[in-house]
Amino acid sequence: MVQRQLPKIPELLELMQFKKPELDGTKRRLDAALTIADLRTIAKRRTPKAAFDYTDGAAEGELSLARARQAFEDIEFHPDILRPAERVDTSVEILGGRSALPFGIAPTGFTRLMQTEGEIAGASAAGDAGIPFTLSTLGTTSIEDVRAANPYGRNWFQLYVMREREISYGLVQRAAEAGFDTLMFTVDTPVAGARLRDKRNGFSIPPQLTLGTIVNAIPRPWWWYDFLTTPKLEFASLSTTGGTVGELLNAAMDPTISYDDLDVIRGMWPGKIVVKGVQNVADSVRLIDAGVDGIVLSNHGGRQLDRAPIPFRLLPQVVREVGRDATVMVDTGIMNGADVVASLALGAKFTLIGRAYLYGLMAGGRRGVDRTIAILRTEIERTMQLLGVSNIAELEPRHVTQLARLTPVAPVAPATSVAAAAPRTAPPRPRANA
Repeated sequence: MVQRQLPKIPELLELMQFKKPELDGTKRRLDAALTIADLRTIAKRRTPKAAFDYTDGAAEGELSLARARQAFEDIEFHPDILRPAERVDTSVEILGGRSALPFGIAPTGFTRLMQTEGEIAGASAAGDAGIPFTLSTLGTTSIEDVRAANPYGRNWFQLYVMREREISYGLVQRAAEAGFDTLMFTVDTPVAGARLRDKRNGFSIPPQLTLGTIVNAIPRPWWWYDFLTTPKLEFASLSTTGGTVGELLNAAMDPTISYDDLDVIRGMWPGKIVVKGVQNVADSVRLIDAGVDGIVLSNHGGRQLDRAPIPFRLLPQVVREVGRDATVMVDTGIMNGADVVASLALGAKFTLIGRAYLYGLMAGGRRGVDRTIAILRTEIERTMQLLGVSNIAELEPRHVTQLARLTPVAPVAPATSVAAAAPRTAPPRPRANA
């Protein structure tokens, strides 16, 4: 029989430890976010629909983005046992410098519309974390102000070659003078992709006020207070800020961009230059052979050509052709530190995060970006320890299997005239998918 007794107060106090309430609302909600998906949920709650959808959405049916994320989910890790990895070193050497983590912040446009601290929050958080920050040509903070926010860290600049070439040339010069060490020459945006969420929301610069916009803003007064009481948006390049996002992009992009433009920019830029937006093996080989310092396998976060190749799925093929010593980076769809680890194991030298950074920014400004970095760092370290590796160099292709979901169908060979004319003597054998 169980002996029963009256509860003893000292024993109850040992068992029941009450958590001290957190009075700082921002810290409270960020501490509750354990994953990037949690930050996304907070961001959606705190940000007007048009601004959130600009970040969260992609082109047309958003298939490219969904497939990129699915590709990271469709992996299988192969851990080694009895290989202690009590402490792990997550640092890497990338493009002539050190990064404390194997990822940096990707270029994002119109960032201060997501949350008013914008690129200043991203650059300062990246600097404190010891990782690179990339400013977009369509960023909402000037080159010089980003440098001031991250004076001792690594700043990279993403370049669109615009119709008015002199604007792009001026940006290259300004970034060089400000001490940016890497230029990201972007090649996947000859024209703007069809971002249907933005069109349906009437998303523009400045925001268009409609009845729906106002109703959506009512439960989010803090966003409008920040937007209306902070300085006017300042773009890194554009002299005008009026129009829809698509109109602004099409005004800035140029479908005639070519290898000649790459040669011109290479001649102007004193630091490292990488080409962003590479989407096939042949272009990867040509660029590496041409001597660029690196390439970024990217479909622009699914925001340009829908149904574009999946960068993570393309990665092993490119590394096999250009060699594991080539600087191959990857972005699009990274939402977990395990995604970063898998990319490195398959040969990527570095990764870039875009939406994950913006979800943190919208969830809590600078502190939200810090939280994004902290979540990814923890996930990277834990994944490496569970795999039994102590540093990035120990990650190998054998640690990861890409599981097949989307597999190419074998092309049907064209029939010759003789074959087409000959009568069939037996039914054709079914073809297996490749």
